[in-house]
Amino acid sequence: MMEEKNTTEAVSKNKKERNQTSSSGSYNPPRKQNLLTFLSIPIYEGSSSILAFNQVTTTAFSLSSPPSWSQLLSICTLLRAKGVVYKPVENVNLGPDSDESYIKANVKAPRMAGFLAKIFAWFLESRIFGPFLLYILKRNNLIHKLVTNAELEESPVYVPLHPFEELNEKEVKHVNSDLSPSEQVQQAIGCLPLPSEKIVNELKPSSRRWTIMDYSKAYSSGEITPYKVAERLVAAIHESSGPPLDMAFFINYDAEDILRQAKESTLRYERGEPRSVLDGVPVAIKDEIDCSPYPTTGGTKWLHKFRPCKGDAFCILRLRSCGVVIIGKTNMHELGAGTSGINPHYGATRNPYDPGRISGGSSSGSAAVVAAGLCPVALGVDGGGSVRMPAALCGVVGFKPTFGRVPHSGVLPLNWTVGMVGVLAGTIEDAFIVYAAINGPVPSHETSVIPPPKMYFPMLQSTNSVSDITLARYGEWFNDCSEDIRTCCSLALHKLSEKHGWKTVDVTIPDIEAMRLAHYLTIGSECTAALSSYLEKLDIAESGWDVRVALSVYGAFSGEDYIKAQKLRNRQIQFHRNIFTKADVIVTPTVGVTAYPILNDALETGELDYINGAALVRYQIAGNFLGLPAVTVPVGYDKKGLPIGLQFIGRPWSEPTLIHIAYAMQDGDSSGKSKGNGGVGFLGQDNNDHKVMIVIEIVGI
Repeated sequence: MMEEKNTTEAVSKNKKERNQTSSSGSYNPPRKQNLLTFLSIPIYEGSSSILAFNQVTTTAFSLSSPPSWSQLLSICTLLRAKGVVYKPVENVNLGPDSDESYIKANVKAPRMAGFLAKIFAWFLESRIFGPFLLYILKRNNLIHKLVTNAELEESPVYVPLHPFEELNEKEVKHVNSDLSPSEQVQQAIGCLPLPSEKIVNELKPSSRRWTIMDYSKAYSSGEITPYKVAERLVAAIHESSGPPLDMAFFINYDAEDILRQAKESTLRYERGEPRSVLDGVPVAIKDEIDCSPYPTTGGTKWLHKFRPCKGDAFCILRLRSCGVVIIGKTNMHELGAGTSGINPHYGATRNPYDPGRISGGSSSGSAAVVAAGLCPVALGVDGGGSVRMPAALCGVVGFKPTFGRVPHSGVLPLNWTVGMVGVLAGTIEDAFIVYAAINGPVPSHETSVIPPPKMYFPMLQSTNSVSDITLARYGEWFNDCSEDIRTCCSLALHKLSEKHGWKTVDVTIPDIEAMRLAHYLTIGSECTAALSSYLEKLDIAESGWDVRVALSVYGAFSGEDYIKAQKLRNRQIQFHRNIFTKADVIVTPTVGVTAYPILNDALETGELDYINGAALVRYQIAGNFLGLPAVTVPVGYDKKGLPIGLQFIGRPWSEPTLIHIAYAMQDGDSSGKSKGNGGVGFLGQDNNDHKVMIVIEIVGI
């Protein structure tokens, strides 16, 4: 066995490397941490701002007693930002010669953790200072200018439900909607190519991550049983949860329940009656999805006390009917309110490629357990890139279907118009198989204003590759990332187009920063509304300090803010609909930076790192805010050996095309690393294979 890397040493090493990202994705030294910097009062933006700042400070500090609401309103009026006036959609040029300017993320905030994060949370929660500070934060991070005070003529769209339309996709098959989950899985298996004889001979399962088909074949042949796998798996989970690894993959797992499920699966194989190829396959579930016998914590220490889990979510019921072995509830960023995966209650989920670095959030544990080889697939929930972002950082596939494709029943209602159950897997084939299992008609108690969408599966085994694919690329947006990511993704895109003869067209997608802010406002408002009855009874001390800051900001959004955000949603839906008349998918890097180091001061309080957070969500928002399907595929590594992902965003209901493209990308990666096989990626040498292999050796398969 290769030598295990001590997590403490990794943290110490990476602490020296930790930097903040600028809007371009490059690294800069951390900004000085103080409250005035966090508020970013714009004293450097011209004489008028200096005058306004002087007026505000003179007014505020001349008061002999705490300011009244009228005085606070007077102060805020001095700082009121003028809103932009958006042109009508039909007057906006979406071509490469457009005069629409690309606005980079205008995040004005230093990283905060530890005592400083506590101080800032206390100020925001103060009835005296909180409203004023929150107003300043919203103003200086352009929420007022681009959303609240903006003028636009579009009507609001509150839910991104898209009517189903026939897309005439190539190399697909129609699947009847009345099939059982196991029958749908069988249909998906029929769409897969036969394994290459070269891969079978040269890459034995013991030298790479196991896939669903590896498990199924081993069980069917009697090489190993689900029960034996479960025994080794429980030991591996236990070992990864304690020192020296302390990976914090899981919030909850029940060894007895895992072994019970595995024993039942073993008996089915002995009788020659497995339910599907998923029978006995270990699957992990994000702790945002109801799954008996576990409570659903949402990453908190309190939510399950107010909202007990009463049964399995719709997607879990469908998985169980296929015979999977559910191995526990994976760790997540508390309430999904962050991008790092650092949870002060259950530990910081560590990246298997470097335990001193983040795994990303909020589906952090689900991405990390797949990357580590503990299971071939896991479920997450994607409300703001929460499946695709950690998938990219951990070097696995992340797949988010169209809004409404997978029923949301039994999922925490934290973000009901932007959240979607998604799949994290080692390969696109495994993601496809599980997608086939959980995809089904809306339960009777879930109403929908649109007819049930038809279901098509991609024929991946077809000898005719999908041709005539057109990829849309917005150059300024695509390049707004670190140099390593830009180089790697550009090379991967070039090789993909060159191999298949696909065409890339340049486009302009206006108002991307406004869309990011409108999404943040929407997800924050929906989270606050969903939790309002619980928050009234909650002892706020039970929440992490970073989440306390997030909840304070969320609570500062008004009804007017929310409606303006939905107007921007409609505007962006129309822009993207127009772009999809010229292209099949939009291609971007998945994230703007690779996994950054975990610092010790964040372990107790969580951290406020909105600059890195904005870089991580930079390419995620359209999938959630507009309800579009999207997939990320690993395509290489940066110079430190950290994974890089390439993302494809499709038109509504175009999952088959996305899976085809992802499969072509995965198949075209000469390194094979997208399949967990090691080697050289499109950029640099992966020298971190042993960090993944350690866990596979613990499993002992």
